[in-house]
Order: sequence, then C-alpha cells, then structure tokens
Amino acid sequence: MDFNIKLIFSSIAIALAVAGFVPYIALILRGKVKPHVFSWVIWGITTTIVFFAQLEAEGGVGAWPIGLSGFITIFIAFLAYIKRGDATITKLDWGFLIVALASLPLWYLTNDPLWTVLILTTIDMIGFGPTFRKVYHRPFEDSRIFFIIMILRNACSVVALEAYSVTTVLFPFCLAVGFLIILVILQFRRSVLSQQVV
Repeated sequence: MDFNIKLIFSSIAIALAVAGFVPYIALILRGKVKPHVFSWVIWGITTTIVFFAQLEAEGGVGAWPIGLSGFITIFIAFLAYIKRGDATITKLDWGFLIVALASLPLWYLTNDPLWTVLILTTIDMIGFGPTFRKVYHRPFEDSRIFFIIMILRNACSVVALEAYSVTTVLFPFCLAVGFLIILVILQFRRSVLSQQVV
C-alpha cells in the first residue's frame, strides 16, 4: 500500500486517539468516569514498550498512534490514582496486577521484538481483567463512546502499519478485541440493570 495512504490512516488513528482520550480525561476530571487504576497502569507500561518494539520491527508511521496512546495511558493511570477512580480493588485485581508486573522482566530478557510483543500483549490482555470486572458490576461508570473510538483507532493503526507481521499487528488487533469485549459487557449490563429499574 502506498506510503501516503499509510500516513493518512496513521493520522486518522492519531486523531481518533485524541478524540477519544481528551473527552475521556475531561470525564475523569469531572468524576463522571471512574477508570480502574490497575488496568491503566498495566496498559500504560505495556503500550509504551510495544511502541518501541514496533518501531524496531519497522512498523513505521503505524506505530505512532500506539506511542501516543502509551504516553496518554500513563497519564490516565496517574489521574485514576489521584482521583481514586475505582477504589474497589479485589484480590482478583491484585492477582491480575501481580501476574502482569511479574511478567514484565520477560520482555527484557528476550531481546527480540516478536517475543517482546507476544509477552506484552499477553500482559496487556491480563490488564483488561480488572476493567472487565468493573464494567460488569458498575457499567454506568465508563464511556461507551470512548471504547468505540479505541476500537476504530486500533483498526486504523493496523491498516497504517508499513510492515505486517505478528510483531506489528498482534498488539493493536488484541487491543481492539479487548475494547470490543468491554463494550459488549458494558452494553449488556446497562441493558440488564435498566430493565431491573423498570
């Protein structure tokens, strides 16, 4: 695919990231959205490292949206902590965090972009655990629009990649799937809880 097309899709992915993250951050600051701090800490660390692995694997402009997201995700983790977004932390959440953090040294030992991305994608998917639990129990504390935008952002990131391989495609593809699962859980639970109120 022509480089200009890749650049266009990368730009769309970056614009979608900004369009998703800016209102999401505003909702956190207003206390209307309460992200789970453990998920965002895990996502921030892994996304930033995967960005550098994608660059090393010649992902080119397609890696840029992942890099931007990594840095913003770390900021959201910070906000989730200081705003105490989701103060309900269960033993299962601690388990997710411990497994994810314990796995982090493995990416360093591999010294191979493919293994780095495989390990970090697995860790990132573990990071979805606390948020899956949270949106199941409190589905009105998160934003459907944000997750829809993140699904589209990751799809555009995949299209924008200059080189297609497991190393470059796996992470954004799995993120899109993870956000889709959150969206389905959130929508299902909102529907169930709304019917119970009626």
